[in-house]
Amino acid sequence: MEISPDTPVAAPRPRWVQWLCGAENLVVVLLLTAMVLLPCTEILLRKLGGRGIAAATPIVQHLVLLVGMLGGALAAREHRLLALSTATTWLRGRPQRIARVFSHGFAAAVTAFLCAASVDFVLASQRLNKILVFGIPVWTVQLVLSVGFGLVAVRLIWGAASSWRGRLGAALLAVGLAVFAWRCPVDPSALRVPGLLVLGVATVLGAPVFATLGGAALILLWSGGETIASIPLNHYRLAVNPTLPSIPLFTLAGYFLAEGGAARRFIALFQAWFGPVRGGPVIVTVLVCAFFTSFTGASGVTILALGGLLLPILLAAGYTGRKSLGLLTSAGSLGLLFPPCLPPILYSIVASSSTQTSVRMEDLFKGGLLPGVLLMSLTVLWGVWRGAGGAEVMRPRWDSKAAWRALRDAKWELLIPVVALVALFGGFATPVEAAAVTALYAFLTQAVIHRDLHIVRDVPRVMTECGLLVGGVLLILGVALGFTHYLIDAEIPDKGVAWVTGAIHSKYVFLLVINLVLLVVGCLMDVYSAIVVVVPLLVPIAQAFGIDMVHLGIIFLANLELGFLTPPVGMNLFLASYRFKKPMGEVTRSVLPMLLVLLVGVLLITYVPWLTTAIPAWWK
Repeated sequence: MEISPDTPVAAPRPRWVQWLCGAENLVVVLLLTAMVLLPCTEILLRKLGGRGIAAATPIVQHLVLLVGMLGGALAAREHRLLALSTATTWLRGRPQRIARVFSHGFAAAVTAFLCAASVDFVLASQRLNKILVFGIPVWTVQLVLSVGFGLVAVRLIWGAASSWRGRLGAALLAVGLAVFAWRCPVDPSALRVPGLLVLGVATVLGAPVFATLGGAALILLWSGGETIASIPLNHYRLAVNPTLPSIPLFTLAGYFLAEGGAARRFIALFQAWFGPVRGGPVIVTVLVCAFFTSFTGASGVTILALGGLLLPILLAAGYTGRKSLGLLTSAGSLGLLFPPCLPPILYSIVASSSTQTSVRMEDLFKGGLLPGVLLMSLTVLWGVWRGAGGAEVMRPRWDSKAAWRALRDAKWELLIPVVALVALFGGFATPVEAAAVTALYAFLTQAVIHRDLHIVRDVPRVMTECGLLVGGVLLILGVALGFTHYLIDAEIPDKGVAWVTGAIHSKYVFLLVINLVLLVVGCLMDVYSAIVVVVPLLVPIAQAFGIDMVHLGIIFLANLELGFLTPPVGMNLFLASYRFKKPMGEVTRSVLPMLLVLLVGVLLITYVPWLTTAIPAWWK
């Protein structure tokens, strides 16, 4: 995850700070290593007839909590907490510095309250005296919530400015807000609207997403006289969800592939086999981007990792700079519906845990196969139809030797989807174990077989990057679930069902409204927080209209995939602007044709349910 490129330029870190950062990185590496090895060992022992490792499942679940909070602290340390607004990119000078100090100071105050709420939660848990494993009390692991939020708060203040004056201003603002809320002289209910307005200003000026969602939850709970300890409680419940460990593990597999030589070998393979075909460069771009997005979870890694490799191929084939830019930006999220992509996993977790509905991850992946192929096919057809005038004469000739050589070079990477799918759907491994096997296999292919990643120099760096991304995502998800808890407690979903069913009587009109709403949500929120916040509100209404839950999930995810390209704040637009060093306006214009093409695909997915329901019905 990226933050706007307006972060203050840091001075070289003192040696003791470098040592501390290295120690933090090492802890993340060790935690992720344990998350990979424990499930793999469990599978092996089970096959050998053994009893496995005692309490391996709860250990892995709590390792996710540790990785998530420490990874969030790393993201704050590196100024890479995701923000919705990029206002500070067009502000300059003193206004920019003031905006940064205010947004970071406000976010630090929110995080400090989350830290205090976590302390209350841990103290309450301590009184229950539950044991995790080997005599270790659960509350000692939950303590990482308080430590993590405390570290993030301190680092938000430190990152507010490059000068001590700016940091002091952010600290004073955070302390002032905390004291005011603690010793509030007026009825908190009277401060709900003003508090939310100030939160909105901080968000516009660049406050991180987790602070926006966490701040909204805090303000609503505090002004309603409810305990704010429910936020860390819901954060903890999400982190130890039995399926959630598959998210960091599949992400780790994607990072090994993206940072190794897999991208280069896949591009060479598809270029050798499809390059001579009309529209070959488009096919290569779509296939490679879809593959990597399915493993990196539409996190932007695809554009950042592959953009520099694929852009020269498109330009050399005669495609204009604008067409190439639009195609690469659009293809950066095409694999979102394919296994083992992270958003469908999270959707199944949220839909099943926050509503009285069971949505199996396996069914979502089965239901997303045809819609995913449809969106890829539309992208290829558009690229072929809009191909460059000179692309026909510049197509390379078929070279059978080069094609088979490329296939031989990429044979180990080609088996990665097979490993993931067989482990996921084969019935001999849980989703978490399948994710661990996939991560281990990706590591072996890139670090042992091909040796693209040096085990000592590169692998820890890649695992640290993965931990940072996972931490940033889980930080958002945890506080977003606290916000969702308030909405459910206030019976917002029930009121929404009553209002929508009273105002809309046609299922198809409702589906159109869903598309319009989700397009707005997709361009204003990242996919992970959108799932946590919107799904519990949407599922009860869709059930009232008799919509199939797998179909609803694919509609939801396909719309959010489109939201990555929707102005003004589609994430892929920012990432492409950053990666290719192009103005936002130019990137936005380049994706408009593809936006319309993919919109046609989303409407087909919405109004032709067979595309989604056929494979799950057949493959039971």
